[in-house]
Amino acid sequence: MSNIVNVQSPLYHADFESLASVTHEGGVFLREAKLLGHLNLRGNSDSPEFKNGVEKALGLTLPLTPCTSLQNDNATIMWLSPDEWLIIVEGGKEEATEAILRESITGHFAVSDISGGQTILEISGPDCIKVLQKSTGYDFHLKQFPVGKVIGTAFAKSSTHIRRTGNDSFQLIVRRSFADYFWLWLQQSSKEYGLRVTL
Repeated sequence: MSNIVNVQSPLYHADFESLASVTHEGGVFLREAKLLGHLNLRGNSDSPEFKNGVEKALGLTLPLTPCTSLQNDNATIMWLSPDEWLIIVEGGKEEATEAILRESITGHFAVSDISGGQTILEISGPDCIKVLQKSTGYDFHLKQFPVGKVIGTAFAKSSTHIRRTGNDSFQLIVRRSFADYFWLWLQQSSKEYGLRVTL
């Protein structure tokens, strides 16, 4: 029996490849950053051993300011709560990343691989903020929501974490079971501006 596992994105049925091949005007761009590694990290942010261990493992200082994120070429760390962070790594590297975190951190902590339960939708373009404003009451002005900020918020009667990656670009971290709902919602919400799927 083969040990090969056929891993699929929660939006594989949407056939983004075919949609991306259709060229038309649009003020909103949507891409699924699929099959990345997602690790949930819990620990005491007041513990030097915990903070130093994370930095040793990832080469990143643990973000301690609420609603912030840090990244390098290997990982992105997002602050979720005073004792919780989300780590995003390249797909296939989550197991090794979890192992090095366990080796590097001492004391009381927890790290869990939640890659199979989440995906990331990247929305960008000159009209993307208008679509987001239809979906949540959060203020997306750059002064209130600078690049790198991460929030957890109600979104289209569901919930998500939103991270700003540029002036007109955002990541939506969504649960796998809600990915199809978000995809359908974003299609409908962006209809008046034009939606372009990218890979």
